[in-house]
Amino acid sequence: MRWYTKACLGLPLALALLGRTALAADMAQGPAPEFTHRAADEWLNSPPLTLAGLRGKVVLVEFWAFDCANCLHTHAWVESVAHSKKAAGLVVVGVHTPELPQEKSPANVRAAVQRLGIDYPVMLDGDYSYWHALDNHYWPGFYLIDRDGRLVARAYGELHVGEDNARKVEGAIDRLLAAPAT
Repeated sequence: MRWYTKACLGLPLALALLGRTALAADMAQGPAPEFTHRAADEWLNSPPLTLAGLRGKVVLVEFWAFDCANCLHTHAWVESVAHSKKAAGLVVVGVHTPELPQEKSPANVRAAVQRLGIDYPVMLDGDYSYWHALDNHYWPGFYLIDRDGRLVARAYGELHVGEDNARKVEGAIDRLLAAPAT
């Protein structure tokens, strides 16, 4: 039997959207924290990204770990959203924050990214700095950043193509993609 930390258990989705897409008001809307890793070897599939460089795009940040069962169950949904909404201006940024000792190795993360066929940018967050910057507590965890660089939504737990919780998150993404930058 595989044991997981509390953070990787099957948690109900907690979705909090503010502003134009309000479902709950438990998250202060404001500027998203800048990505905390800037070295080229801390990014896979992309040079280091900045929020200023992504201005005008909607960004979905996904916290994941390659041995987290919930993250692996959610992978098909993330891939689907990354590919189907890319042309409309969505950028998915995977943030690999290790949960287990073997996930701390950048070589192991690179192998997992290749094995899973992930082609969107992945930032290695081995020191948990971005995890802490967003006050994240769960794998998988999702954060939406609007075209103006504001953190506007978060969701936790597994998401699956066609399921209600995933449709809610996709609806929030679609509303952000339809809204112009100010």
